Amino acid sequence: MIQAIRAFKYLTPFVLYFLAYIAFHETGWACWYPILYVFFVIPIVELFIKADSRNMETLEESIAKKNVLYDLILYAAVLFQYFSLWVFLNAMKQPNLSFLDMAGRIAGMGLLCGTFGINVAHELGHRVNQWEQFLAKTLLLTSLYMHFFIEHNKGHHKHVATPQDPSTAKYKQSVYAFWPQTLIGTYLSAWKITKEELIKKNVSWFSVQNEMLIFQIVQLLLVICIYLFFGGLVCSCFLLAALMGGLLLETVNYIEHYGLTRNASNEDHYERVQPHHSWNSNHIIGRLMLFELSRHSDHHYLASRKYQILRHFDHAPQMPTGYPGMILLSLFPPLWFKTMHRQMKKYGIKES
Repeated sequence: MIQAIRAFKYLTPFVLYFLAYIAFHETGWACWYPILYVFFVIPIVELFIKADSRNMETLEESIAKKNVLYDLILYAAVLFQYFSLWVFLNAMKQPNLSFLDMAGRIAGMGLLCGTFGINVAHELGHRVNQWEQFLAKTLLLTSLYMHFFIEHNKGHHKHVATPQDPSTAKYKQSVYAFWPQTLIGTYLSAWKITKEELIKKNVSWFSVQNEMLIFQIVQLLLVICIYLFFGGLVCSCFLLAALMGGLLLETVNYIEHYGLTRNASNEDHYERVQPHHSWNSNHIIGRLMLFELSRHSDHHYLASRKYQILRHFDHAPQMPTGYPGMILLSLFPPLWFKTMHRQMKKYGIKES
């Protein structure tokens, strides 16, 4: 019973689906409910709630790891995501929508693309089960970010905190300079990884085994279908929402690894990824909102660990607040640099 209650707390992120549903059917301030909830309500509440660094006991962790409820919650996100996308597409066909109402609805869908379409796909994409990997790709399709499945697992986790990783932000690099680096870099990296795998398998580029090619075709088909059934305006709105989802994901990458580097053993090799190579956050609402993504230090230390059993490490550098607040802070570079450079000094992190 206790384990069931612990699992059900991860249903709280689905509040965002409820708020988005309202936003897609109402006008005025209601169109902005998802944005206000994530970037106003949560950051303020987290200022008054102490971060929770407790880890599960060994027996608790063993039970939680086997509890299927945690997996079912992730599977449910796939259904909610596609239902919400359908509602969004129909809602954008409503006549006489003001610019602000349209912008609010697009932002709401963008939040769903980032929070569920990419983040939940991130969790499922690390699983070895082919069904769960298929669900991950299905979710990524709603954000037109399917290359993430390849680059994140085979690129980012290998090269994190090194110059070879486009998803690691350099010291004194603003988020605005980081966006083009990571958006373009990760896409090209996914193609490079795919090409190398095809060469090893002695398979031609034009093949069903070329996963990146398949991803591009599937995404293009989705966009064409939306254009044909809903029109050019609605299709443009979807593309903007998908772009916002991608930018949210990459902003999260920005705050997770900003300024952190691994020591090089030689020109091409680096030390093993350790917990101190990722910024961590134990702020509970942000943790629940993103299915423990903010316990990022443990995730990179051992990527196979399921979200519900990720741990806190005392020597991992900690963010001063949760992810929603840190995302907002990153949009103001002078404040970001002042805050994070102070945190780097606090944890003895070399500034380079």
